[in-house]
Amino acid sequence: MDFSGIFLFWLQSESRMFIGLEKESSSPTEKLARKESLKVQKKNYRQEKRRVAKELFSALKDPSVVIMSNWLKIRGSLKSWTKLWCILKPGILLIYKTTGSDHWVGTILLNACKLIERPSKKDGFWPKRRISLVFVFCETVFSIWSPFEDHNLWFIPGRCWMDALELALSCSSLSKMMAKSGRDGDLSSSSESSHILQLNDSMLENHMENDANSDKSEREAHEDSDNATNENGGRLTEESDMDQSDDVCLQATAFVEEAHEEIGEVGEASQVETVSEENKGLIWTLLKQLRPGMDLSKVVLPTFILEPRSFLDKLSDYYYHADLLSQAVMEESPYCRMKQVLRWYLSGFYKKPKGLKKPYNPILGEMFRCCWLHPQTDSCTFYIAEQVSHHPPVSAFYISNRKDGFCISGSILAKSKFYGNSLSAILDGKARLLFLTRDEEYIITMPYAHCKGILYGTMTLELGGKITIECEKTQCYTELEFKLKPFLGSSCNVNQISGKIRIGEDVLATVDGHWDSKVHLTEKRTGQQEVLWNAGPDIRRQRLKRQVVQVDQQEAFESERLWQHVTRAIMDKDQMRATQEKFVLEEAQRQEARERAERPWNPQLFTFNSDTNEWHYRYPDTKPWDPERCLLQFEKDGIIQTKEKSQHQRRSFSYSQNWAAQQKVSHAGS
Repeated sequence: MDFSGIFLFWLQSESRMFIGLEKESSSPTEKLARKESLKVQKKNYRQEKRRVAKELFSALKDPSVVIMSNWLKIRGSLKSWTKLWCILKPGILLIYKTTGSDHWVGTILLNACKLIERPSKKDGFWPKRRISLVFVFCETVFSIWSPFEDHNLWFIPGRCWMDALELALSCSSLSKMMAKSGRDGDLSSSSESSHILQLNDSMLENHMENDANSDKSEREAHEDSDNATNENGGRLTEESDMDQSDDVCLQATAFVEEAHEEIGEVGEASQVETVSEENKGLIWTLLKQLRPGMDLSKVVLPTFILEPRSFLDKLSDYYYHADLLSQAVMEESPYCRMKQVLRWYLSGFYKKPKGLKKPYNPILGEMFRCCWLHPQTDSCTFYIAEQVSHHPPVSAFYISNRKDGFCISGSILAKSKFYGNSLSAILDGKARLLFLTRDEEYIITMPYAHCKGILYGTMTLELGGKITIECEKTQCYTELEFKLKPFLGSSCNVNQISGKIRIGEDVLATVDGHWDSKVHLTEKRTGQQEVLWNAGPDIRRQRLKRQVVQVDQQEAFESERLWQHVTRAIMDKDQMRATQEKFVLEEAQRQEARERAERPWNPQLFTFNSDTNEWHYRYPDTKPWDPERCLLQFEKDGIIQTKEKSQHQRRSFSYSQNWAAQQKVSHAGS
């Protein structure tokens, strides 16, 4: 089906229509006759245009449809005009040297361009009014001929080409959307496609109704068409960005949603361990080797008390609610930002296994990476951790979400102390939370884990100690105490916390409750109380989905792959096999240390700063997110990086932003 003849009819009718107006008539009767004839011509024109539009929309399913073909004058930004044969199809514009299609020049993908109409100085309706079209490429489509080198083309088409291009752009949007939904059948199978189709049809009907009243109404219709074209251009630019995002994702690490996640129960029941008679014998054998105050970092622990994941993995528990940090960045007052940071901090504790479990001590050089997708902001929080030292055991980590405006870095030195009937796992270190757009840094410390009832009583695991969250820039400070259950305490005394938020010396609010259930905040001045945190079913359903790397695609020293045999044995409840597999890993680490001798270990992703005595990520990017320049953030081989837009993409983004600003001013004025 070739519609070029019908569009040619439009062009001829328009020419006859307005050439007739230029002729002067000497007789009033002849003027009246020509006026009536002109009305009939306009009516026929509108009817024919409406009929062709319906045929074009019905032809969207057929990619071989030719909407229009004709000679057009084309030039690049700095080139002379060239007359070329152009064939317009849904979503594409083919350019040839001749009509026989034996000399192909190039192809313009309409969904990769922004179409801008630039009227000439000559006023009036076509053919008096000449229109130049600018195709600004949002990405490099291809370039085999010099006019494409500047990444924009200038066209001088007829009025009928304007209508045809509007339809072709609509076809481009629809065909791409259908390709994403994976439906090749009837357009009506997609409700969203049908909705857009109806909108475009309605828009076209309105455009045709406004077509024939006067030259002024034609100019207004052109302005509306120009706005609609720019609006479509904005959407197409976004689609082009998504295409490039897909290309980047092919190069980046492939993450998949975590298949299973274990979360313990609320309260004391999930923190109590019942030890079998066989395992009690292993504990007594272990205790004979210990002395009060001894560091347990060099002691080999039995596998039945191990949680089947690495400590690097466990440190990621704090980011299942990273969207709270995305919200904190947007808060206007320092006090509200601190409240939101505290809310996020509390969200990292309720995910725990049942009973008294300890994660694996990471192997030197071990790495763990994962990420969380943020549906609300269309962003991603990336987590990278590496074991940078074994004696003493130090784990370094880096978290980044540039689009939402935050990153976190830090390191943890894990130390364990034995006290006879109890032991404590102390996490010595700090995390630095940075809000990129505000240049605010929050320094955060961690509580310790306390296990009691080893020799007598019930084995129970609790959190204890005082922690602080401090922002030097705003002078906002939070102090929180994790309270151990007293000797004669009841179940309501388990997992208690209390604390306060202050700015300078002024206490603004107090905090109290249970970190695994409800935490209340009370305003000091007004006495008003609110629920700061509630780790109930609603909150658990709002957890972000963690994305991980499949085991077969991990490097040899990534946590899940490194410990997979130990984990499988623990899950099968085969403690003997788990112990053997664990011994193999530990012996390989000892052998590597003997071969390395006195040579220092050089971590892959982190470096040590002797001045601050802290570990820092080698590839940090703390610049605020620039939507005009930044396209997306991704991770590859442990390196978190940002893909930036090309120059012509930034130009297109600027065009769409300017158009949006003009529309906002226009609506405000009206």
